Amino acid sequence: MTNLNPKSSGYICVPYKHDKLSIKIKDLWTSSRNIKTIHFVTITFSEDSKPYFPSSTNHYLLAKFSDNKKVLQQAQKFVNNNPSFVFSIDDEFFRRNMGNECNFVSLYYLEYDDPSDLCETGMMIAKKEKIRQAVLAHMDLFCTEQPKLTFPFAERIVILEVSDVKSPQSIHKYCEKTRLDLSRKGILMKSFFSFSLLEKLK
Repeated sequence: MTNLNPKSSGYICVPYKHDKLSIKIKDLWTSSRNIKTIHFVTITFSEDSKPYFPSSTNHYLLAKFSDNKKVLQQAQKFVNNNPSFVFSIDDEFFRRNMGNECNFVSLYYLEYDDPSDLCETGMMIAKKEKIRQAVLAHMDLFCTEQPKLTFPFAERIVILEVSDVKSPQSIHKYCEKTRLDLSRKGILMKSFFSFSLLEKLK
């Protein structure tokens, strides 16, 4: 995925159902200057996050944008009975140039909002050479059927972009080791969900 201004950029993901609305969204994003990349992805929710999003589906379109204001305005048009997510970046831990394309995006949430934890989190994630970018973001949810349980950690989302030739399962374990290392330091970062990038559409 491309380098963007971290203070206004982010990610949007909407369910892909192979219907007219999905095709309309894909065509709209393909022609939009605000949308920098689009991927067809599969999503895997963690056991901890599943109760909050019971109506989710397996296939999504994941796009990276440069202006969150435009995306948030448009997101209202994409609402259906499966959740759509917008992640607006608040801060960037680091980014590094890598030869390989991003092929996995892993999301976590911090249970506590402690500035010292953020510093430690960034330093430990930076030790992982296959992680090309790590950011802190907040989440906006769009769905016609609001979940019965409100997700309480929407303001403290950690997003990792990973470049690796290994399987999604192996990459997930690679990211999970970072989470476990942080937990040993007393930083409660829990798995949210992850995207396996199957096909680049833009």
